Amino acid sequence: MHNIDIEVVEMTLDVMKYAINRITKTTPELGKPKKEEELRELVGETITPKGIGGEYAFSLFRDVLVKATVPIDHPRHLAFVPAAPTRAAIMFDLVTSASSIHGAYWMEGAGGIFCENEAMKWLVSLTGLPKGAFGVFTSGGTAANLSAMVTARENWRKDPGNRNVKALVITSEGAHSSIKAMAKVIDADVLLVETEDFMTAEMLKGKIAGLDASQRKRLFAVVATGGTTNAGIIDDLEGVAQVCAQENLWFHVDAAYGGGALVADSVSHLFRGIEKADSITIDPHKWLFSPYDCGAVIYKNPELAKEAHAQEGSYLEIFKDEGARGFNPADYQIQLTRRVRGLPLWFSLAMHGTDKYKWAVEEGIKLANLAGELIEDHNDLELVREPSLSCVLFRRKGWSPDDYRKWTYKNHEDGFALVTPTKWTTKGVPETVARFCFINPDTTIEDIVAILQSME
Repeated sequence: MHNIDIEVVEMTLDVMKYAINRITKTTPELGKPKKEEELRELVGETITPKGIGGEYAFSLFRDVLVKATVPIDHPRHLAFVPAAPTRAAIMFDLVTSASSIHGAYWMEGAGGIFCENEAMKWLVSLTGLPKGAFGVFTSGGTAANLSAMVTARENWRKDPGNRNVKALVITSEGAHSSIKAMAKVIDADVLLVETEDFMTAEMLKGKIAGLDASQRKRLFAVVATGGTTNAGIIDDLEGVAQVCAQENLWFHVDAAYGGGALVADSVSHLFRGIEKADSITIDPHKWLFSPYDCGAVIYKNPELAKEAHAQEGSYLEIFKDEGARGFNPADYQIQLTRRVRGLPLWFSLAMHGTDKYKWAVEEGIKLANLAGELIEDHNDLELVREPSLSCVLFRRKGWSPDDYRKWTYKNHEDGFALVTPTKWTTKGVPETVARFCFINPDTTIEDIVAILQSME
């Protein structure tokens, strides 16, 4: 199966033809999921002792299986946090895979890691962190948040009094679910500041003041959010930074979604205080137009991350040798084996320049504001809150939660759009509402008008 023969050549041509067709489509078919038994009936058994052949396997994927998926770059995919990788980034994702570069250590991946680091320098520059700050590309925000929390906890445990003590972290109710999930992974407790809106310094002070002596001893970090997934809300980063400095706490900013907006002149001022963070999460596969999976974790002091994450093993000793010395991404996050997932971002940045990135992010913000205006002008719709970054929360007057669900499924079933409801709490009362999240600059005002009309 490693032979190069006519079947491999023909299969390569088929795959490249598919890739070219997919890359050049601006409105791919909005697929929809099928039940596992339906797919099984359509494709049969695909893993067999003798194999089913590349041509047949590829036809099953192209004609059946991919149609049971939702393309995240469809211009009317406005649910969750969609993505819109540039054509350049998608093309170079093919190159990245074909090049078979192991991206853990400089000895094996120097050229690819160099490219990643060029992209990382730009990313770090957006944050305003002091000289010496640097980061590494991860599989996404969850891995980045985990890597940062491990670094923070290990730094806290340098104090012998904190060893064998269960750590405690504070974040807000609006924080991403991965913060609570990753706290479980490191066996830390989480206390929530009770707000879905932005967390202020006063709220954080009040939460800390309410801790008993045991809890205060266990508190090691605060996680603020730079653009909540649900509503694009940015916490009071400057105020939270000051509290963390006064209380000697690690200050982490989860800007997985919102961090891309640091490049946008219209909103970058909203992130004031992020430059004081000890660590930051940003996902280029969200709002910086990279393919999945490409997250990033950035540290003010990367050496603390290296102390926490660098692995030891007899087979790894060679990487300490002078002849192999260089930047080793495996030393700064939880993964050892890794692809050079920052390469597509590097190529797209190198090809297009950073000004194009600024324009594309501003387009998402502009679309959100336009959607807000259209909603305010509509008799049956109203904003739940003002648009924030590229998120818009709004309600259809008189609708029940079931109405939102039916509307979502009908639009999806028709292959028209994927827009899902969410929940928002006002004065302690949770409510089902509609939500837009704009990432794709190919989305038009006509798309928004058509989606809103589907609620009539």
